Amino acid sequence: MQYLILQVSWVRHRDIHLLTVGRYTYTSDQRFEALHSPHTEDWTLRIRYPQRKDSGIYECQISTTPPIGHPVYLTIVEPITIIIGAPDLFVNKGSTINLTCVVKYAPEPPPTMTWSHNTEIINFDSPRGGISLVTEKGPETTSRLMIQKAVPSDSGIYRCEPSNANPSSIKVHVVNEIEKGNDNDNDVTSNASFSNSGENYLA
Repeated sequence: MQYLILQVSWVRHRDIHLLTVGRYTYTSDQRFEALHSPHTEDWTLRIRYPQRKDSGIYECQISTTPPIGHPVYLTIVEPITIIIGAPDLFVNKGSTINLTCVVKYAPEPPPTMTWSHNTEIINFDSPRGGISLVTEKGPETTSRLMIQKAVPSDSGIYRCEPSNANPSSIKVHVVNEIEKGNDNDNDVTSNASFSNSGENYLA
């Protein structure tokens, strides 16, 4: 009895490049590797340290006559870190500084989220007190830093740094109560207001 031995190959459509045949790699780019568990029909193409240029169509082909193929579209994304309200946030003296950092497109939630103020790591047990952090992990990880009873020394650059994504920063200005008059310039309010420059003001 004669058995038919089938080979499984991976091809990159962008340049019609044969990447692997069986468990052998046919490219000089050693980031590519074919994985196969014995006694299974599962063949996996592994790409180490993926880059944006690796996005595109990859096809798994079986050496039948004619060949059978199954295309897969791969999209490589980079994690993005955003602090809502950046680049500048104006806060009234005595109010609460509320900073929200969002991490998107990370392959997994960041193991750690570090906040710093003017390059110094924020100490939540500092004598100042009134500092708290709430982090919610998921497809989009959110970290909220709250500093109560803001004083001028709380002004400066705040930096949110996830352990698996690029950092983001915001400049906080603690000022005396922001005044905004009405049309008759008779009333004063401390509610949130927004300037045409796009800077955010929080009461």
